[in-house]
Amino acid sequence: MDIVLVLAGLAALIAGGELLVRGAVALARRFGVSPMIIGLTFVGFGTSTPELVTSLQAALTGAPDIALGNVVGSNIGNILLILGLAALVRPMRVCPAALRRDGGALALATGLAVLAMLGGALGRGAGAAGLALLVAYLAYTIWQERRATTAAGEVYEAEADTLGSVGRLWTALPVMALGLGLTLAGAKLLVAGAVALAAAAGLSEAAIGLTVVAIGTSMPELVTSLMAARRGESGVAIGNVIGSNIFNLLGILGVTALVQPLAVAERIAGFDVWVMLAATVGLILVAWTGGRITRAEGAVLAICYGVYMTTLLLTAAA
Repeated sequence: MDIVLVLAGLAALIAGGELLVRGAVALARRFGVSPMIIGLTFVGFGTSTPELVTSLQAALTGAPDIALGNVVGSNIGNILLILGLAALVRPMRVCPAALRRDGGALALATGLAVLAMLGGALGRGAGAAGLALLVAYLAYTIWQERRATTAAGEVYEAEADTLGSVGRLWTALPVMALGLGLTLAGAKLLVAGAVALAAAAGLSEAAIGLTVVAIGTSMPELVTSLMAARRGESGVAIGNVIGSNIFNLLGILGVTALVQPLAVAERIAGFDVWVMLAATVGLILVAWTGGRITRAEGAVLAICYGVYMTTLLLTAAA
């Protein structure tokens, strides 16, 4: 029954997140929002809706390890697993302008998140600071793109086109409402099933959050990036992951800590945040030095994820 709850929750989260984002994109287009802003906000950050709702649900129900494990595990999986698989589908060229700004923002967000978690807790002050940085990043990006069309802006526009929308305005609001309902219900089922599954299997809640929950809530990013890779839109695949990881660290952790301060599990602070930091630095170095992510590098990323999962599960006892 615990496994059924987890699977049902993941299915509802994935379907709800997809409907919510598509409805939001349709609504934004109806009111004349530019494709660049749609790609940056509604699509790039919208695919992180499952992580947001799940982490909030976990924090509010007394499962902070699942809330944190979801974010940290998602960021690791986005880089090592999703970009690794996308590069195996087709080697990816990197947009230098997008990497300088957005890659720099990701490096800063990751470094600050690691420092905050090493303190043993994420309080409301840290949450408010994360949200303030996210707003500043969005404001700067939109201001810069409105001054002149850049290669980074073209990536966001392509991201909006890749996802598409539900079409007409009169269908957008019901679709958004249905998507929100499914997302909320899915998060509740997933967290309840994950907590029970951890207890039944003798695993820590942090381990369940870093594996089952994190992988499941990252499915929207996986689908979007693989679709983009197959179409040869490598900038979309990379931009989707970078944007999602920024939002996970500043937005999801920010909102969650602001609503409910989080204690940081020793295993997450002592091991997993360092894996997240190493994966982020590795991505930026590979993309910066070579200007692309080759199939061989994609294979290395995917293998590293397999090694991380194996290590995690071997040390996952509660």
